[in-house]
Amino acid sequence: MSTLTATPETPETDQAAPPRPAYRVTGRRVLSSEWAKLWSLRSTWITLGLGLLFLVAFGVIAASHYKSNLDSGRHMDRDFATATAVSLSLFGTNFAQLALGVLGVLVTAGEYSTGMIRSTLAAVPRRLPVLWSKAAVYGLVALVVATVGAFVAFLVGSQIVSGTPAAVGLGHAGVVRSLLGAGLYLGLVGVIGTALGALLRSVAGGISVLVAALMLVPGLVSLLPSSWQGNIDPYLPSHAGESIFALTHDSTTLSPGGGLLVFLGWTALALAGAAYRLLRSDV
Repeated sequence: MSTLTATPETPETDQAAPPRPAYRVTGRRVLSSEWAKLWSLRSTWITLGLGLLFLVAFGVIAASHYKSNLDSGRHMDRDFATATAVSLSLFGTNFAQLALGVLGVLVTAGEYSTGMIRSTLAAVPRRLPVLWSKAAVYGLVALVVATVGAFVAFLVGSQIVSGTPAAVGLGHAGVVRSLLGAGLYLGLVGVIGTALGALLRSVAGGISVLVAALMLVPGLVSLLPSSWQGNIDPYLPSHAGESIFALTHDSTTLSPGGGLLVFLGWTALALAGAAYRLLRSDV
């Protein structure tokens, strides 16, 4: 009597699965992800558009107001009487800084409000590269948008005030430096907004501190005794930033290089605070 022995078949589920590709977290990939997230938000397009509009529109309005007063012979206040095409064209910087700074806050604090930050830090567990990438990506975008807006505002404004005492051209000493300085200042404001959003983890809190630092604190300092104002005013974030793109300077203001160093110091301080909290606190 013969016996047949069946050979058991190996089920498909027991077969070795192909190895999954290994993905490494690199600086380039983190930057790429932050770039994609930035442009996927509708608020990015709207707020950048508003920043560009404020910079150009208010610059053109200021130049038109100057020309109208000059042609009509009306009395102009001291600021307009000594204005140049550069200062008139960059009149909208104070309004553009709010739009660009607010978007910087939203870039980081917005992820905390939606809870998306948990997924972000799960993908990049070292944490700090996320902060550096957000600051670098948005700072570069704000720099480009602000620089383009500054040059457009100047080219239009200089045509409006052509033939007046305020007229200067791109070839005039310091003009290109002032326009590039305005773009750099607004780009750094965007970085500060990003840092404040990561530090405070609140959209409302970040915007409040940003507005206070750039607009309210200078007004409060003006209430101090004059001897104190001279020692504090030049080093405030807004005044140090203004000296970066101012065409002319006097003894009460910092030089462009000095203003840039002071403003970089404020930016580094905000980033250091954000980095410390990111490392020390849970999300």
